Amino acid sequence: MKISVYNSWDHVPKAEAEGEEEAVLAWNGEYRKNDFIEFTELTKNRFYVVTLDAAVPEAVVYVTADSILYEVPFYEKKTSYNPLAFFGNRHYIRIRLAENREIYRERDLALNPFDQHEVSGVYPHASANIETRGEAVFAARNAIDGCVATGSHGEWPYESWGINRREDAEFRIDFGRPVNINEIRLYTRADFPHDSWWKAGTFTFSDGTEETVQMEKRAGTPHSFSLKRENITWLTLHDLKKSSDPSPFPALTEIEVFGTEGNVMHHA
Repeated sequence: MKISVYNSWDHVPKAEAEGEEEAVLAWNGEYRKNDFIEFTELTKNRFYVVTLDAAVPEAVVYVTADSILYEVPFYEKKTSYNPLAFFGNRHYIRIRLAENREIYRERDLALNPFDQHEVSGVYPHASANIETRGEAVFAARNAIDGCVATGSHGEWPYESWGINRREDAEFRIDFGRPVNINEIRLYTRADFPHDSWWKAGTFTFSDGTEETVQMEKRAGTPHSFSLKRENITWLTLHDLKKSSDPSPFPALTEIEVFGTEGNVMHHA
């Protein structure tokens, strides 16, 4: 596998590193707008552990492509990341094959700080039919990045999925392979009185089943739902019912989906 950093206009690598089961790229220099981090020579349908930057948590991801292109976020796009991420002139990037003990245990199957808005072949992936004003701080990916600070809204660490008052707002997670779900937790944003909250919402699963859950006004602790499903490849959260609170702004800070791998071939 190989890691390369380059600018979109000349494609001349600023830095590169490669390895068989692991590649680590430590380099000196500054990122510029339109820089990309590219991971190539990957094996499709394998689990990888990726560290994009020293200030971005590592991610266990399922990759169905042989390469991944990651655009380094700048300006508005960077507002949902730790300000130290991709900053300065020393950088650390790592990719390696995931170990079975990391894959085949109960864990948060939704967690992916490596998720991008426009990406294919890397899972889990979050998407939605609305993101407030198209702003990075309200993008769907924020709800699976591992940050659960619910006490405010806007820039990191308060990034969330915002619905721009849409009554038919729908959030989706694609897992990219079958997974078994035991529990779902929702951290709803709690920047009261700016925020409102949801009284209820409905989960729909890839097997066609649905589950409506009840919620309440809550700050800092998650709503926890024991929902068991097997071999699910995606889920949606929709039919969200806002409380009668005068604020028009309910939002989702984080969703956690605890469970295990479904019927996937185990790699030695």
